[in-house]
Amino acid sequence: MSIPETMKALLLVGDGYSTERSDARLESMDAYVHLGEIGVPRPGPSQVLVKVSLASINPSDVMFVKGLYGQPRRKGQPAGFEGVGIVAAAGESPEAQRLVGQRVAFATGLSNWGSWAEYAISEAAACIPIMDGVKDADAAAMIVNPLTALAMFGIVKEEGEKAFVLTAGASQLCKLTMGVARDEGYRPIAIVRRDDQIEMLKQAGATHVLNETAPDFADRLQEVMRAEQPRIFLDAVTGPLGGQIFNAMPKGARWIVYGRLDTAITPIPEPGQLIFMRKRIEGFWLTEWMRKSSMETRIATIREAQMRFADGRWATDVNAIVPLEEAVAKVPAEHAKPNGKVFIRP
Repeated sequence: MSIPETMKALLLVGDGYSTERSDARLESMDAYVHLGEIGVPRPGPSQVLVKVSLASINPSDVMFVKGLYGQPRRKGQPAGFEGVGIVAAAGESPEAQRLVGQRVAFATGLSNWGSWAEYAISEAAACIPIMDGVKDADAAAMIVNPLTALAMFGIVKEEGEKAFVLTAGASQLCKLTMGVARDEGYRPIAIVRRDDQIEMLKQAGATHVLNETAPDFADRLQEVMRAEQPRIFLDAVTGPLGGQIFNAMPKGARWIVYGRLDTAITPIPEPGQLIFMRKRIEGFWLTEWMRKSSMETRIATIREAQMRFADGRWATDVNAIVPLEEAVAKVPAEHAKPNGKVFIRP
């Protein structure tokens, strides 16, 4: 494959971290990235160069470009945590060389050369060769949401209770999680903000769907908690909502925070529950889960994710695929639409 000297990419405007509070809404792109030209990077010994076919936009991407994620920005480098493409070149390690010419889902978190570009750098270990039956839109969003969904559902299974709670219920990640739960006889309790999402999520596998903006939300929450006795709370929102749900949960509940869509202060209404009801608060980050999990667990999880997309049990809801050159102007409006993902195509 012929590789050019330069490429177009969405390059970071900011550097390091930001001290300003913000959420995962993307009110503009030009405040955080600009379309520019940069030299095509060269892969290191354990890395590959991917010709990007499609790149996804996740809430973690938005928080990263705003300087509010768990790793610093590098001004002038491409943004974007994951995508799909063809491996065009590789470093000298056997693991990297084996991927040349293959279509792979890839993550860029360790390389700092993002996927919102014509070419991206990924560690070979962060690449997944993709089955023929998996669409590009599914492959481009293969890592962050699907693997997180399966990993966190594993926590639910280990706890032994059939019911569990999810906030941001209409997100792609939650819909994937609920699909697995439905298949295995579990009972998700999804929290949303709009009535028009209720029926959609019941079809996706939710046993209960509660609208947090409804006048009777507090009463309905207490009623469902008493009936279902969920022990696991998978929370992408935090804020006052997270505290309210955790307070209503039974003894032994675990509040697992994996996102922060609400940047308001997160209260613990009754701290004594941590002592006398043995409740716990913890975090989940896929990067850390991948680091700590055994090779066998990682391989099985990756295979399960691919099989679910290939056989139709899972599908990525797509709101828009935006050309790279139009992304700065068009992505914010598309990203504001609910219930689906936005992709960038170089």
